[in-house]
Amino acid sequence: MVGTMALLLPFIRGPRMTRTAPRVAGARADDEVLLDVPDARLGPALVAAADGEYAPAAELLAATRAAGQWEHRDRYTARLAAFAHARPDWFEAWRTAAPHHPDRLVVDAQLTVDRAWRSPARAEVLREVSPLVTAAAHGDDRDPVPWRIALDHARGSGAGPRYVAELWEAAVRRAPHHYGCHVAALRYLASFWHGSHRECLNFADRAAQDAPPGSPVQALPLRAAFTCLTDGAGPQVPRARLDAAADRAMELSASLPPADPWWAELRNLLTFVLLRLGRVTDARDQVRLTGPYATSFPWDRFSDDPLGHCLRVREELYAPPERPTGGQHGRARSRDH
Repeated sequence: MVGTMALLLPFIRGPRMTRTAPRVAGARADDEVLLDVPDARLGPALVAAADGEYAPAAELLAATRAAGQWEHRDRYTARLAAFAHARPDWFEAWRTAAPHHPDRLVVDAQLTVDRAWRSPARAEVLREVSPLVTAAAHGDDRDPVPWRIALDHARGSGAGPRYVAELWEAAVRRAPHHYGCHVAALRYLASFWHGSHRECLNFADRAAQDAPPGSPVQALPLRAAFTCLTDGAGPQVPRARLDAAADRAMELSASLPPADPWWAELRNLLTFVLLRLGRVTDARDQVRLTGPYATSFPWDRFSDDPLGHCLRVREELYAPPERPTGGQHGRARSRDH
């Protein structure tokens, strides 16, 4: 577990309706490429929400809480909140029916923070919605997800490191290796230090070393490397550290089932980083492991059409050598949340 002292040292985009694109050379021959595919548990809840029914979403989050499936709970919360932003009727019905239920509260906190991030007066609005985040944190004392939301909230509202360290302690006390909380802490560190990426990589490396095999936290150095490579700080970080971050993520990817939508974001991110490092053969391997699943992140950092951007990268990966690969991207567009 990374200690408190270590911490002291897009907007979230809504889920796009799944759509398909023509088959890409090098992918499985019988597949189309799909964007942001929900897993088998989330999909029915989203379909029901589109019909105005909140019960399947409530049951899904209740099941993750009962089983302590915090990674699933975190991802489902973010996706359901984004869907509620686009289609609010089902969520308003849930809010009316269960105003104090912990599963409804955590989605409400996520939704409210996401909306505040989109405001020109972000810091002020985030401070005003603090009570909703606090209410979610009191919903179930075991749940780390409200503390991940609180860490994002603190970053946007300009909270100081001492307060963030207290949030971090509360988060890791509940789930020492929760990936979402680690990503939120990493984002805060990057913002607080204004691009001091060695410290961010140190934090990510320590977290990955402490995490058990197969934990998503093994990919935290990859997130730190992505930030280095997309904000112009790559040359300030030794190449060996960036390669080591990619290698660790490749080991994790190799241990996971292929063509699995749950791990698609990891593999899409890894493909991007490998291309930026000029490791084209390794990037092709990740595309094969990814199968037909594209994710908005990281491609939405460079284009308003993440699926199209991902497809172009895949096409260029299998282009003749004289053509440039998709790894030659410039600085990522700012997406604070």
